[in-house]
Amino acid sequence: MQTLDKREKRQRIILNVASRKYNFLMELLGNFSFVQVEENDGDSCKDIIANLQATAKEFKLLKAGKLETRPAEDLLNEL
Repeated sequence: MQTLDKREKRQRIILNVASRKYNFLMELLGNFSFVQVEENDGDSCKDIIANLQATAKEFKLLKAGKLETRPAEDLLNEL
């Protein structure tokens, strides 16, 4: 069984989910040992700015070819 390694580089995804499916999805994701689920009722302005800055930095690395990418279809196939 794979566990969450704090030293391993992780990716973050943000999902917009229909309210009626939210609990189901949170329970499903919580069953994967390699997924850390964070519930969020809304980010502060400071958090939003920090997230945008991190996203911009990551995007620049992607454009420069310094980060590997993979199609979203591959991610879905893993599930």
